[in-house]
Amino acid sequence: MTILLVLLLVALAVVAAVYVHDIRQTQHTVLRNFPVIGHFRYFSETIGEYMRQYHYLPDWVERPFNRLERAWIYRTAKGISNLISFGSETAPAFAFRPAAFAVLEEEKTEWTPRRIGATEGPGACREPYDPPSFFNISGMSYGALSHAAVTALSRGARLGGVWLATGEGGLAPYHLEGGCDVVMQIGTAKYGVRDEHGALSEARLREIAAHPQVRMFEVKLAQGAKPGKGGILPAAKVTAEIAAIRGIPQGQASISPNRHADIASIAELGAFVARVRRVTGKPVGVKFVMGQEGFLHDWFADCAAHPAHCPDYVQVDGGEGGTGAAPAPLADYVGLPITQALPLVVEARDRHGLRERIRIVASGKLVTPEKVAWALCMGADYVSSARGFMFALGCIQAMKCGSGHCPTGVTSADPRLIRGLDPTDKAVRVMHYAKRLRDEVEMIAHACGATSAAGLRPEHVTAIERGVGGFRNQDG
Repeated sequence: MTILLVLLLVALAVVAAVYVHDIRQTQHTVLRNFPVIGHFRYFSETIGEYMRQYHYLPDWVERPFNRLERAWIYRTAKGISNLISFGSETAPAFAFRPAAFAVLEEEKTEWTPRRIGATEGPGACREPYDPPSFFNISGMSYGALSHAAVTALSRGARLGGVWLATGEGGLAPYHLEGGCDVVMQIGTAKYGVRDEHGALSEARLREIAAHPQVRMFEVKLAQGAKPGKGGILPAAKVTAEIAAIRGIPQGQASISPNRHADIASIAELGAFVARVRRVTGKPVGVKFVMGQEGFLHDWFADCAAHPAHCPDYVQVDGGEGGTGAAPAPLADYVGLPITQALPLVVEARDRHGLRERIRIVASGKLVTPEKVAWALCMGADYVSSARGFMFALGCIQAMKCGSGHCPTGVTSADPRLIRGLDPTDKAVRVMHYAKRLRDEVEMIAHACGATSAAGLRPEHVTAIERGVGGFRNQDG
C-alpha cells in the first residue's frame, strides 16, 4: 500500500511538473492552452507517420488542407528540415520541366520587384510601391483574428519582408505594431473608412493614408470563401475596440452587404478606384473572384480606354480561397478555382495591352512552394496567402474559426485561449515560413533554368491529367 501511495505521489508530481512547464513555455500554443493533455496531440502526430501503414488515414485525404501540406508549413515555420526520404508521396496535378543544365550558384540573380502604380499619365499615383517579396500575407481582419495573431503577423511580416493586408475589418493598431508594409482593404461595408451613414469618408481615407506603413489600398468586390456575400463577424466578437475600429455598434453581428452599394457597374467601379487613388495618392487594387468572362473583358477594355479608372493591381481569389466563415454552397460551388481563374485573367489583361499597367496577385490555397511557383509560371506578379500564414502561427485546422473558440488562439475571442499564442515566438515562425517558401520557389526556378523566380514562364510547367491506369501529360 505504501509503494502504491509513493508511486501515486510521484505520478502526481510528474503531472504537476509537466503542467507548470507547459503553461510557462511559449513555443507550443496547444500545450499552453491545454497543459498535459495537449501532449497527446503531439504524440499522435509523431507516431502517426509510422503507424499509417496499419490503415491510419493517408496523409493526402484531409480537407481543406491535407497533412502533407500542413506538415510542410509547420516544419518550415519552426526552422526544421523539410527533406524527405524514399521518394514522393504525392500524385501531382502538374510537374515542372527541369532544364538540361541547371543554374549554378554564381549564375543566380535576385528577384526584382515589379512596381505597382503608374508614375505618370492618367491614373498615376503619388507614391507607387515596389514590394520586396513576391509572396505576401493576404487579408485577414482583426476581429476574425485575435489581437495576438495580428500582432504576430505584423511583426513576422516585417522580419520576413512581406506585406500584410488588413482584411475588410479596417486598420487596427496591431496591423501597424510590427512596422511592416500594410495593404488597407476596403470591403463592402467600408469598415474603418466609413462615415456615420456607412458611405465612404474621404477624411478617414486621408487619415489612414497618412501612415507611411500603409502602402496600398484594396477595393474588395468578393473573396473566395463566399463570393456574392459579405463578411460575417458574430456579435460575440464585436467588442468595444473592434466596434470603434470598424465604426459600427458594439455587441451586434457585423454583416457586410453583398456588394458595395455605390458600385453597380464597371464605370462606377472605375470612378471609385480613381477617387480612392486621388485622395490617398497611393496604388489602388481590386480583389475579386473570377466568374463570367464577359465582365472581365469589358472591365479591362474600359481600363484601356479610360486609364484614370484603371486599378493598379487586381487580386484574383480562387473559389477555394478564404479564411472566413461561409455558407457551404458558396464556399464549395461558387467561383472558379485559381487553376482556371488565373490563366483567364492573365490572358485578358495581356490581350488588352495592360501587362505593365495592371499587376496580378493570385490567391487561393497557394501555400506551398510548388503552388506559388505554378502561379508565377502562369503570369502572376505576386502571390498572397492567408491560411498558409495561419498554419505558421500554429493553426491546427480545428475548423472552429467562426466560433470564437479556436484552441490555438489564432481566431479565438476567449482571452484564456488568446494568451496561449505568444506573438514574439510566432512572429519568428511567420518569418521562417515566408523566407523558406521564397527560397524553395527560387530552387524550382533554378532547376528549370531560370536565374530567379522572375524568369518562370508557362513553358516551365506541365499539367498532368489523371487517366485510367496512370497519367497523361498536357502542356499548359
